[in-house]
Amino acid sequence: MTREEKQQIIGSIAEQLREFPHYYIVDASTLNAEKTAKLRKMCFEKEIKLMVVKNTLLGKALEQVGGDHVEQLSGILTGPTAVMFSTVNKAPAVLIEEFRKGSDKPVLKAAYVEESVYVGDDQLKTLTAIKSKEELIGDVISLLQSPAKNVISALQGSAGGKVAGLVKALEERGGAA
Repeated sequence: MTREEKQQIIGSIAEQLREFPHYYIVDASTLNAEKTAKLRKMCFEKEIKLMVVKNTLLGKALEQVGGDHVEQLSGILTGPTAVMFSTVNKAPAVLIEEFRKGSDKPVLKAAYVEESVYVGDDQLKTLTAIKSKEELIGDVISLLQSPAKNVISALQGSAGGKVAGLVKALEERGGAA
């Protein structure tokens, strides 16, 4: 491979690292052709981009992109490596967990999710539990709506008549004083 070809590949990997906010570095070696095809199909269906890379080229692409996490991720670049790029933070973790029901690979080396680095296959459970931005927004909206719903239902129910009566009595009392 010529120097120019390597620079093009590094540029392509760096572009993916910038484009996708979340990526998982995995070892998918020893998968036979059938299982590899199944993994690629699952990735395609979940809108996850899977790319097999050379460690040195990925390391240089990480350096090109920069950031605090580069040093942590560079330390795990040994052995066969593939990168799973995603716009949904936990999608690759869920896919890996699902795929491993029938195989012992891919093994998670590290992940860069929500601007944090997770190193090691033991982090897979943690990554599957992370809520997406949309899920968190939904939780916040539910929490904000709950007290308002309680007040409205109390005012509309039988207690509403009592509250209205108290307000009326207080108004009359305030006007008389």
